[in-house]
Amino acid sequence: MKTRLTELLGIETPIICGGMMRVGTPELAAAASNAGALGVMTELSLPTLEALEEGIARCASLTDKPFGVNLTVGVVATPINYDDLVDVIIRSGVKIVETAGRSPEPFMERFKAAGIKVIHKCVAVRHALSAERIGVDVVSIDGFECAGHPGEGDVAGLVLFPAAAQALRIPVVASGGIADGRGLVAALALGCEGINMGTRFLVTKEAPIHEGIKQKIVAMDETQTRLIFRSYKNTARVYRNVVADQVAAMEAEGADFGKVHHLVSGANQEKAWSTGDIDAGMVTVGMCGGLINDIPTCKELVHNIVSDAEKIINERLRSIVGVAASQASAA
Repeated sequence: MKTRLTELLGIETPIICGGMMRVGTPELAAAASNAGALGVMTELSLPTLEALEEGIARCASLTDKPFGVNLTVGVVATPINYDDLVDVIIRSGVKIVETAGRSPEPFMERFKAAGIKVIHKCVAVRHALSAERIGVDVVSIDGFECAGHPGEGDVAGLVLFPAAAQALRIPVVASGGIADGRGLVAALALGCEGINMGTRFLVTKEAPIHEGIKQKIVAMDETQTRLIFRSYKNTARVYRNVVADQVAAMEAEGADFGKVHHLVSGANQEKAWSTGDIDAGMVTVGMCGGLINDIPTCKELVHNIVSDAEKIINERLRSIVGVAASQASAA
């Protein structure tokens, strides 16, 4: 499968395993890249500059395929020296960076000088246009269905993906609500050059979370996520558990973020991921969890998505077009 995305990044399939905080390890990124996708390890998963440098080297030792590093700006309260992080990324020879949060504009000149391709994650077309103007190479656009932060616009992928593809000249990657070959075909039909998946890669053998959480996602349906933080203008989509319901109830009563922070703390999230207790903390999951029915390896997942997509294109869609053409010819 060749698209502008695969040609630009030198990857085999138009699939990205997007950066996930606490989950986007060098090992998961390498597994995704070895499977033919673009694996992305997450800077926020590594606590120090030394750990980031070591993590990049470890990922490079595990794959000879392209991989990326996620640099998320301005989403944690702890002060971070992003200039130092950028220095490590450039010095380590990384050639693909996925940026999220605030605009990557302060770092673009240095990234470009180092020959780094930049994929910027956006939640609205206006943000995507701004990213294109500052020189990013790819925009990954998050629809309302996505895990994590879908923004405040509430525009679903079926509308947002083609709107972004129509407005931008650079490649657009569809993100949110995609978990299988059907989603890949739909994204391509809507004008995108590939897909970015988080939740689907979360439920793979290599993902570093407890088996109990993976099994909960396999068992869930599309209604088992909840939006929280809406009153703080920082909407997040998470698994609907005890914590999510409690936070939503407190928000409805007018509680400020300080009152709910202890419920959604990083420590509680880590407890959920590591122990399998789905109610221990905030668990970030997208609506596409309702489409996930198994726990494959990354290699199996990528192969199945591409194989199913090709089958849909070559058999189902071609037969529909063929029938229509025959009917028109007969008429």
